Amino acid sequence: YRGADGQIHDSGGYRKHAIFSLWDTFRAAHPLFTLVDPDRVDDFVNSMLSYYDEHGLLPVWSLVGNETNTMTGHHAVPVIADAYRKGYRGFDADKALEAMVKSANQDHRGLEHYKTFRYIPTELEVESVTKTLEYAFDDWAIAAMALEMGVEDVYEHFIVRSSWWDHVFDPETRFMRGKSAEGEWAEPFDPRRSDHREGTDYTEGNAWQHTWFVPHDIAGLVHAMGGEEPFIAKLDSLFEMDSEITGENPSADISGLIGQYAHGNEPSHHIAYMYNFAGRPWQTADRVREILRTQYDDTPFGLSGNEDCGQMTAWYVLSALGIYPVNPAQGTWVLGSPLFEEAILDLGEGSTFTIRANGVSDANRYIQSARLNGRPLEKSYFWHEEIAPGGILELDMGPQPSAWGTAPESRPPSQSDGRLAGLPTSRSATPFDSPLLQNPSSD
Repeated sequence: YRGADGQIHDSGGYRKHAIFSLWDTFRAAHPLFTLVDPDRVDDFVNSMLSYYDEHGLLPVWSLVGNETNTMTGHHAVPVIADAYRKGYRGFDADKALEAMVKSANQDHRGLEHYKTFRYIPTELEVESVTKTLEYAFDDWAIAAMALEMGVEDVYEHFIVRSSWWDHVFDPETRFMRGKSAEGEWAEPFDPRRSDHREGTDYTEGNAWQHTWFVPHDIAGLVHAMGGEEPFIAKLDSLFEMDSEITGENPSADISGLIGQYAHGNEPSHHIAYMYNFAGRPWQTADRVREILRTQYDDTPFGLSGNEDCGQMTAWYVLSALGIYPVNPAQGTWVLGSPLFEEAILDLGEGSTFTIRANGVSDANRYIQSARLNGRPLEKSYFWHEEIAPGGILELDMGPQPSAWGTAPESRPPSQSDGRLAGLPTSRSATPFDSPLLQNPSSD
């Protein structure tokens, strides 16, 4: 294959992949592959690591050996972390962590400002809010993988950085907002505004759509918004308000609108499942069913936005099965509302995962009770490792919301609720001795 260095290389045995639309596919497509195409997961990671060998950094949006640098973040990071945390070991994990750390510590694409200010000032970088939020999530993915590998100083450094999303959260308006280097909120502020030509603080969207991107710490976002009731009210408003987008040149990618929720573009894709984190799984069921019904059909116009190398379809496949990776590097599957009475997934090596929804129908969309591998499941999520060897998820469905999944201990884990152990309390990234973190920047 032609490598990122322009030279011809031999993969050495794995199947080389060379197109990664990572801003899109890290969210659901790559997690889906860990279920339905497990034989390719190590190949994906090895392809990214070969790109690192040839280019010096992990791919951002690679196109047949060329770095397009399209979109924001560095989302090879959560794809690799997700694979490692789900037990995939057909790649060099030490090299992978080295590559993740190096990619996160560059002085380009706004990272130099992120490291200096703990957010990206609005006057120094376009799409400053989106970049801050996405870098914080990528930092969490590095921390999670480092913790599992036992590299504690890397974990401690990046888990602190992953909390920097709150520097762009305005508690008064309860939106993620642009902030100057002096710490002043950018004015004027219009949460509906998008301007693709002039640029704003958000990537292909507005404040309504990007405020929710804290997939690693939704409990922290709930707290920042003032608690569960204000959080739910804000989330309801997203779906129920009018769909007007302001600005002279709004992004054409804002499509598939339900209120200000934009299913036609990827930043919205996890949002319907966030009700689970506030004890309202029945509202997740309602929103997911509405999206399944209104945003997809079997005509040439059957997708409400760009397919983006599989992400739009992956959302449908997973949601139709009744599960979704809200935090796509955590190894958890959050439950929604399945469409099928039974679905059987081939996990490879003779193992299957069966999802059985007893009595499911358009009306019977609410989970009444659940069992995982024969044991009661009171949580509105489960860990991938619980079904990786094979298993059965059995759901009893009904026409009315139930108490299932509503208890505080039943909600999916978040960084700030302490279910990723050993969280430091400092607000500044600590010094470290790991050789991985010495002289991290390059040309």
